[in-house]
Amino acid sequence: MDSIKELLKIKIFADGADLNVMVKMASKPFISGFTTNPTLMRKVGITNYERFAKDVLNEIQTKPISFEVFSDEIDEIKVQAEKIASWGNNVYVKIPITNTRGESMRPVIKYLSNIGIKLNVTALMTETQVEGILEALNPAIGSYISVFAGRIADTGRDPIPIMKKCLTILSENQKSELIWASPRELLNIFQANEIGCHVITTTDGILDKFDLIGLDLHTLSLNTVKMFYEDAKKSAFYL
Repeated sequence: MDSIKELLKIKIFADGADLNVMVKMASKPFISGFTTNPTLMRKVGITNYERFAKDVLNEIQTKPISFEVFSDEIDEIKVQAEKIASWGNNVYVKIPITNTRGESMRPVIKYLSNIGIKLNVTALMTETQVEGILEALNPAIGSYISVFAGRIADTGRDPIPIMKKCLTILSENQKSELIWASPRELLNIFQANEIGCHVITTTDGILDKFDLIGLDLHTLSLNTVKMFYEDAKKSAFYL
């Protein structure tokens, strides 16, 4: 798996909220950073946001980590973002493209970027959204733009043309990098790498498949037959 970093130019960020897994992944050369969100935290039972974040940052001090605000109100989002940013130099603050009422977070993003806070603007789906956010970002401050290619694909649309256009838009800002977010399969890593996307997030499920990269398809076929056979035996099926 360590050869993945040599095979791919794209940066791979581990997406999750399990501290032990994050620490383990931090030691892997092919993992360049981390992302998490309130939904992932809830799935693993985290109830104290700040304690979890500081535990993570105590273990991972050099690779970038994105932590998300969770308020729906503009003034409170600013307060949360400044607090989160203060936790570490490798912290990027995730700000959603809108709040739950559909109100644009561009003014918040502009304010935070202009005071030097590194941002990860999240939940984007269109080139128009990327264009609007790019105008709000301070070009001297690092940022990520998370376009949810996987969710776009869930609607039956091919995300690749959209991601290519987003890369063209972001070429105007050398400090801003495009994240291929919410991948659905390992192939997405190679697709994102091929178009020159800067970053892709990966879940444990995708990371678990890294050992399959380049596997002979005849071998994979035989392994699949063996899996079906062994599972039938374990189920004690009979006819």
